[in-house]
Amino acid sequence: MEELVIQTQRLTLRPITLNDLNEIHRLHILPETDEFNALGIPKDLDETQSVITPWVTANNQKEVSNYTFAILHQKTGGFMGLFGLRLGAQKYKRAEIWYKLHKDEWGNGYATEAVKAVLNYGFNTLKLHRIEAGCAVDNIGSAKVLEKSGMIKEGVKRQILPLKTGWSDSFEYAILESDKRY
Repeated sequence: MEELVIQTQRLTLRPITLNDLNEIHRLHILPETDEFNALGIPKDLDETQSVITPWVTANNQKEVSNYTFAILHQKTGGFMGLFGLRLGAQKYKRAEIWYKLHKDEWGNGYATEAVKAVLNYGFNTLKLHRIEAGCAVDNIGSAKVLEKSGMIKEGVKRQILPLKTGWSDSFEYAILESDKRY
């Protein structure tokens, strides 16, 4: 894959590599970032590597359909989190996004900034028609990020997320290429 970089005022998003393994592992073992995530906390570095190796492989395909980006602080280059963009069947021009930001970066607008940048990439570069996202109903912070990014809450999927606390409902969000983007 040609090196893809998405820049914002404060962030750089670039495809993850196996060189990011230690930073990704540190992110995945934080209980705070795992609270609303169905992935679970990996037991060791090898388990994290088994999770991210397919992501790295997908990033390196000639035609990428499942992007996984490292979110980096533009000034320091420091690792801040992960962002995923998974494309659906070409006919539908649809994709789904997800993100996971280190708890030390919460509340600074970074997640919203990253979502807006990836939405713009999806609509302007990939020529998508619809981009979707979901979040656990108790994940108020993520719901706010999606709404600040212009995504519209379309409904609730009942008991779809297997979290540590039990099955959780998920708010379902989407934005169309014709919708207002902020």
